[in-house]
Amino acid sequence: MTSKKPGLEIATGLNEDFTGGMENPPRSCVAPIPFVRDAAMKRTLSFFILLLLLGACASEPTEEPVAAPVTQAQAVDAPAAPDSSTAQLFDAVMAHARAQNLDARPIGEIVQAIGLQLVGQPYVEGALDRTVEETLIVDLTGFDCVTFVENVLALAQAVEAGTPSYDAYIANLEALRYRDGERNGYCSRLHYFTDWMRDNERRGAVRLVTRDFGQPFDKTIDFMSGHRDAYPKLVGNDSLFACIEDMETGLAGHNLYYVPQDDIRSVYDQLEAGDIIATATGIEGLDVTHTGFIFKDANRTGFLHASSTGEVKVSDDLADYIAGNSVQTGIIVARPLAHTTSP
Repeated sequence: MTSKKPGLEIATGLNEDFTGGMENPPRSCVAPIPFVRDAAMKRTLSFFILLLLLGACASEPTEEPVAAPVTQAQAVDAPAAPDSSTAQLFDAVMAHARAQNLDARPIGEIVQAIGLQLVGQPYVEGALDRTVEETLIVDLTGFDCVTFVENVLALAQAVEAGTPSYDAYIANLEALRYRDGERNGYCSRLHYFTDWMRDNERRGAVRLVTRDFGQPFDKTIDFMSGHRDAYPKLVGNDSLFACIEDMETGLAGHNLYYVPQDDIRSVYDQLEAGDIIATATGIEGLDVTHTGFIFKDANRTGFLHASSTGEVKVSDDLADYIAGNSVQTGIIVARPLAHTTSP
């Protein structure tokens, strides 16, 4: 059912992760943009919503203190000494991994087990963009949907490889987050999640399995360059903006596959615990709106994710979750690989 105004059709019955703001959407869990019949009005309204609702898909935008600028030296050194809360959480996760002999399990099961250890941790938006320099942010005390995926996978990789140290974890995190595994400024961050999937597949961290059972997902991905004013680091920085444009140009021509919303339940038997899920979207210029993991037990194929309703949680049924909003057109699936496995 829809609520209609002249020239405007807004979807109702939205699931919990599409009820709030939007900040740097390509790496965030994104709020829905109303469906507008007139194309010009749609572009205007979409941009207006972006400016009003900056907040990375939080259910209700909240004011947060502006972070103090950091120097380059502080940015580089920051991951070397975790804050006490992150250190305690890291130690607790690794203690659980040792107690449960997780290193003997398949990587997907390790991912699920570690993700479940973080259920209840709060949803925090915009954490990666609060410093002047591009800093490797390491924080287990709160997540947006993408940082949850990155941190859980980085921890699981350390456990699976038999190197469950803090240094191994942050090295994995940096490798996952940045193009070619190297942090070299804002433009090196993998802003679009399908780009994140492809880059990490090329380096052997994951395999895009929807090419085995999905349909072509063809889109022009240029949301960042098309909404420059919504990205403070791009405003007034022509060289950085040109780098983002070049990156978007490079995304063209890569084959992606997805499972349409109505077909998700039919592929449950091909999904495994710990598979990485990205929710494909019909929003112009954007690839996905939310990310998380497949949760599997004897009775369920659910969705383990950092929800903008407030915390990391398990949604009981993946297909029902995706069907909760028409902006989500389907799923793209990447499978974590063991450190000795080729994609």
